[in-house]
Amino acid sequence: MDPAKFESDIKYADQAEFGRKELAIAEIEMPGLMGIREEYGPKQVLKGAKVSGSLHMTIQTGVLIETLHALGASVRWCSCNIYSTQDHAAAAIVAAQTSNVFAWKGETLEEYWDCTNKMLTWPDCDGPDILVDDGGDATLLIHEGVKAERHFAKTGELPDPANFDNLEFKQVMRIIRDSLKAGLTQKWTKMANNLIGVSEETTTGVHRLNQMSAKGELLLRAINVNDSVTKQKFDNIYGCKHSLPDGLMRATDVMIAGKEVVICGFGDVGKGCAMAMKNSGARVVVTEVDPICALQAAMEGYSVKKLENVVSTADIFVTATGNKGIIMAHHMAQMKNNAIVGNIGHFDNEIDMDGVEKYPGIKRTEIKAQVDRYEFPDGHGVIILAQGRLLNLGCATGHPSFVMSCSFANQALAQIDLWENKDTDKYAKGKVYKLPKELDEKVAKLHLGALNAELTDLSQEQADYIDVPQAGPFKHELYRY
Repeated sequence: MDPAKFESDIKYADQAEFGRKELAIAEIEMPGLMGIREEYGPKQVLKGAKVSGSLHMTIQTGVLIETLHALGASVRWCSCNIYSTQDHAAAAIVAAQTSNVFAWKGETLEEYWDCTNKMLTWPDCDGPDILVDDGGDATLLIHEGVKAERHFAKTGELPDPANFDNLEFKQVMRIIRDSLKAGLTQKWTKMANNLIGVSEETTTGVHRLNQMSAKGELLLRAINVNDSVTKQKFDNIYGCKHSLPDGLMRATDVMIAGKEVVICGFGDVGKGCAMAMKNSGARVVVTEVDPICALQAAMEGYSVKKLENVVSTADIFVTATGNKGIIMAHHMAQMKNNAIVGNIGHFDNEIDMDGVEKYPGIKRTEIKAQVDRYEFPDGHGVIILAQGRLLNLGCATGHPSFVMSCSFANQALAQIDLWENKDTDKYAKGKVYKLPKELDEKVAKLHLGALNAELTDLSQEQADYIDVPQAGPFKHELYRY
């Protein structure tokens, strides 16, 4: 197709060659996805499938996109974060026409949700067949659209963005309102009915899916990719272990050794972050609400404290809870001068950005893109990274290719399984499933060769002794790695 006629919305199309060079390097570092291409590509297992994706438009995601394309799918993509797009990656994908892309680094909230809408809106049909989501924004837009269309059919009332305080939700309502005003009164309902299912990438998105499923509100089949061991224990731990210090140092050039670093949350993400900071020579403090995670942190040698007891002494604060309202404006008002505040949890609501922006007498100075100093009336300031969004993607390039190969191999296998079972009862609408352990172990095996790792063979007698198949899976479902 003529590049000028290939639908996309990106910046810096002239960076396509640079992006293609980095994609070529990433492919070598992503044996999981390349193994899936080799195994499933000749069979064209996704032929005819329309895949929409809302996931950070990075080089690594580009390899996932081109894997789905190589398996036969047609693809439309946007980013799930306003700061995480790597523009050269988007340019390379559009130049190769392996996916329509609607993403660039530094989108406004309005632009972000417009890109999400374009990613979901397919020409000449009701929408995608399957969805890749990261955090649940695309899933949310579809479900809120269906709710609004049902309400409109009963009452004729349009949703009013002004009725909502949340800035993101205002944009969701704007898009839905505009669709209804344009006469598209069944757009989201038809899309939901057509959609086979979604594979969800991250903890927060899975939490949303489980909530909707429990309430009977989930309209789709859903596969929880996040809780695959080869995603959760690798992306969340080893990925964050790599990309947190990368983001901190690119943003601030700070010397981590000797500093007091507070990690809020000691789940898998927090564990990787704490490990990275400890290995960098920091004095690490963990905050936790969960007594089990708190005990783990203490027995790993970390100090476990309430935030209020270290807020005035620590040098660096990192939120990693997946919750909201963790570091508030009144906390930042008590911090030492030039304390660094960043988030590596999924959304931007762990740090009270609204509160600090509205703090009386506050002054904001942009040091550079995604690095801002907020000065309080007493003269002390805090340095906030990526406006409270993911600092490892806003200030650096996110997780490295190898660990993302583990995550994205799970995504590719989930998409294949949803498509191949579109006419079976394996997955029921409204329920959330995990990939079977056989596939989890398959993903791990795809990566072992690249690390020159050798597996020991289990004899039949040994397999019988521990009651597992000789060829695996080697752990029972309840085993905690």
